[in-house]
Amino acid sequence: MQATVRSFDETTRSGSVFLDDGTVLVFPTHAFDAGPLRLLRTGQRVNLALADGEITYVTLSTFPLP
Repeated sequence: MQATVRSFDETTRSGSVFLDDGTVLVFPTHAFDAGPLRLLRTGQRVNLALADGEITYVTLSTFPLP
């Protein structure tokens, strides 16, 4: 699934995204840490992996999901 970064906290390495339908989802630290990224900026497109309605992996839209 793809989304757009809404917010990202460099200290906690967590944040939120907008889905294409405008829904806001929050991603926890462990979802960010599971991927290869060092930071995100507002407006970046990302790929997400979901399990049981929770984001489990965040990476840039140009990177493959595991």
